[in-house]
Amino acid sequence: MQQNRSQVTERDGLFELEAGSDVLDSPRYNHDMAPTKVRERTWNKWHITALWVGMSVCVPTYTLGGVLTAYFGLSVGEALMAILLANVIVLIPLTLNAFPGTKYGIPFPVLLRSSFGVLGSNVPCLIRALVACGWFGIQTMFGGLAIHLFLGSVFEGWKSLGGTGEVIGFMIFWSLNLWVVIRGAESIKWLETLSAPLLVAVGIGLLMWAMPNVSMTELLAIPPKRPEGASVVSYFAAGLTAMVGFWATLSLNIPDFSRYAKSQKDQILGQIFGLPLTMFLFASLGVVMTAASVKLVGVTVSDPVSLIGHIQSPAWVAVAMALIIIATLSTNTAANIVSPTNDFQNIAPKVINRTKAVLLTGLVGLALMAHELLKKLGLIVSDVSLETVYSNWLLGYSSLLGPIAGIMVVDYFLIKKQQLDLAGLYRDDVYPAWNWAGFTAFGVPVLLTLLSLGSDAFSWFYSYGWFTGSALGGVIYYGLCVMRAQPSVMKTAV
Repeated sequence: MQQNRSQVTERDGLFELEAGSDVLDSPRYNHDMAPTKVRERTWNKWHITALWVGMSVCVPTYTLGGVLTAYFGLSVGEALMAILLANVIVLIPLTLNAFPGTKYGIPFPVLLRSSFGVLGSNVPCLIRALVACGWFGIQTMFGGLAIHLFLGSVFEGWKSLGGTGEVIGFMIFWSLNLWVVIRGAESIKWLETLSAPLLVAVGIGLLMWAMPNVSMTELLAIPPKRPEGASVVSYFAAGLTAMVGFWATLSLNIPDFSRYAKSQKDQILGQIFGLPLTMFLFASLGVVMTAASVKLVGVTVSDPVSLIGHIQSPAWVAVAMALIIIATLSTNTAANIVSPTNDFQNIAPKVINRTKAVLLTGLVGLALMAHELLKKLGLIVSDVSLETVYSNWLLGYSSLLGPIAGIMVVDYFLIKKQQLDLAGLYRDDVYPAWNWAGFTAFGVPVLLTLLSLGSDAFSWFYSYGWFTGSALGGVIYYGLCVMRAQPSVMKTAV
């Protein structure tokens, strides 16, 4: 017989929900969005370390050093220091926002119901989902290119397909990504655990290939591309903000993964072990490989897929491309599909299940890359490049997510004091439909960031957007919540 009222139990600091009809019949609940049972929280610190290694070793990480030296005016040494420091900094919101996921087993959209409202949570969720779908499309483009080069190394006739072969590779890789996520969290855990050591091996192999062709002393001595005598502080801070923004998205939806962690200790140690050093080392590899590419293949090549494609040995190209495909697959499934899958389900959990949400994610990502795919097929001619989308729109857009991170941390630790009504998050009678304190705290920093684009005096507000946005969003949210609670306290005292 089904119980009418849900029950919440605690085991060693981890809470789980025995759903009754009040939750099971709620329009805010489905099986995929439900809190994980304690027995389902099987990821230890090494699984989470492997998750971050798998997500960090990817083509965009490889190009970060070049982005910082070319666009932000940093020297090679300054760029690598900015990458390392940024990933130490981003550990703070990552570990803090992971806490409620581990404790209550809830995904990111459900946690947002506490700070933005049961219905209001859909707004930041969809903002986050759009960023993820953009990244999904870009990573799928890299993965599709790797499949095209792999097939070209195995079948000589494949090379003649050119851009059409790349589009076919894109669709193959697109389908493979969706298949892995539809199979569920255990498939992702298995993929990340398998790929992590392979990706480390790829990095070591590439480094051994490149090192005889590059002088680290000369590389570090290359002068920065900024005005002579200009202070490094503003350039470094802008680059640092951009690098923090690289994982700004994951700092929000980390509960999507921490809900499977065995304990808070496991999620904290796993992230510390897996993120900063991996990002630093693979970005360093990118700097070294790009510098060595002229001697290796005769031209400067800034991404590993194209660089390996220049190797004359078909056998080595096939092996390297197979590993690149695994690397990109492990990044894409975890970093760019899991979150929008949960975000889209949050709109109407009874209507959109995981399979439908995964397919919706795939279709949006495909639509965002339609322009690039049509270019490769020769159906349109355009000067807009994939690199422009990557370096401008997505990195800038990600920096606007800072206020959401600040609001989430303040809501859980300072306002709710780490106590959530687990069953209430899945009903309409505990948390408000729309929490206007959350929307105000989000809207003000975003508005100021956009306004600062047209003002030289306040350009720093945009340049340091993730820091200013997260701090201001958190402060405004705390102030509004305290002011809202004050009248009820005074009334009780009277």
